[in-house]
Amino acid sequence: MKPRQPPGAVPAAATAAQSFLAFDYGERRVGAAAGNSLTGSAQPLRTISLEGDARFAAIGALIDEWQPAALVVGIPFHPDGAAHQNTHRARRFARQLQGRFALPVHEVDERYTTTDAVAGGATDLDAASAAIILEQYLRTLK
Repeated sequence: MKPRQPPGAVPAAATAAQSFLAFDYGERRVGAAAGNSLTGSAQPLRTISLEGDARFAAIGALIDEWQPAALVVGIPFHPDGAAHQNTHRARRFARQLQGRFALPVHEVDERYTTTDAVAGGATDLDAASAAIILEQYLRTLK
């Protein structure tokens, strides 16, 4: 028999911290960041400048290291919200991640993340953009 919780109590599973990996997709480079739901913050990890299976092998190594509950992918749009060619490429990348790694993948509007990374003085813009994308996602969990 399960112990009863007091009225209004939050189940332990609901308060458990979850880790996430986020990606700022580009045809030549993919920025990566890690974060968790407990702190609501993310840290830039690195930029992956590989293609094809080598890119996914590097992402797989990050997944093995960080053991995320889910992945987050930044999806670019025009300033007016319209989709463009890179929108479709980023969504394809998100589907590939889900298919290869069998983890939930969440999409986040990534407009202006590079501008924010530059304004923040980032040296690795792709990884810093991925961290901003992940922090945007983590704010939706609260």
